[in-house]
Amino acid sequence: MKRDFLSVRDFTREEILESFELAMDMKKDRAKYAEALKGQALALIFEKPSLRTRTTFDIGIQQLGGYSLYLSPAEINLGKRESVYDVAKNLERMVQGIMIRTFAHSIVEDMAKFASIPIINGLTDLLHPCQGMADYLTLLEYKGKLDNSLKMVYVGDGNNVAHSLMFAGARLGVNVTVVCPRGFEPNLNVFRTATEDAKVTGAVIEVTNDIPTGVKNADAVYTDVWASMGQESEAAERRRIFMPYQVNSKLMSYAKDDALFMHCLPAHRGDEVTDEVIDAANSVVFPEAENRLHAQKAVMYKLMK
Repeated sequence: MKRDFLSVRDFTREEILESFELAMDMKKDRAKYAEALKGQALALIFEKPSLRTRTTFDIGIQQLGGYSLYLSPAEINLGKRESVYDVAKNLERMVQGIMIRTFAHSIVEDMAKFASIPIINGLTDLLHPCQGMADYLTLLEYKGKLDNSLKMVYVGDGNNVAHSLMFAGARLGVNVTVVCPRGFEPNLNVFRTATEDAKVTGAVIEVTNDIPTGVKNADAVYTDVWASMGQESEAAERRRIFMPYQVNSKLMSYAKDDALFMHCLPAHRGDEVTDEVIDAANSVVFPEAENRLHAQKAVMYKLMK
């Protein structure tokens, strides 16, 4: 039976941990998996551009013995030039998996419904599950565990990255606090779902507007750009609202002394984070970016093997 990865919630806690174990083995011994997906093709549908998503999926499928096919907005233009249904029905006959990075979450849901091959969500306006997998893989590497003793604090806009951090934290048992300006809280349905999931693992999922309270005792402090793709017209106003939530040395002082700094990148230095924080010794943004490759290879392996 085919499976998709549209949300971190598509994997159980055990499956996420298995994926991390697999990802770390792939990271250690690339040659061991060089023919794992030999001859398989992955279509890469990009409605939104990305350095890390493009590179990690393209390289990742090749390192597993497969190959990729890049499809730009000009070639597909989902729902406009061609319906999602028709794209799904065409591609399922030609490739063995589809990664899609797009705007509306309903597009990946429809693609998964219509296609008989695995669909991987490379990003939607609602969720960024592959980033979430890389983030917690990184946390595991640096902290050696994923449980209720850890606190992940996300500072900034309650966006798709924050949503996936909440979902993954709830699944894994890691406490997650989102610290944001009033009116920029995460999606209420996502928050409710995450808090419900967290009852099983004992994780605490919180949202607050108060920086010192929210960041206190953080094991990792995470942030993202204040204006995501499609919000460029709001950038100046968002900068005014979010500047008090900039991750700088003062904000980091509320966290534990050994707290990691994390960012999904690209970073707007001087806005959501200062140079002194992103370039500090406890910043793991580049290992985190590399872990997109390993985490996604594990996801592809589990879905396409």
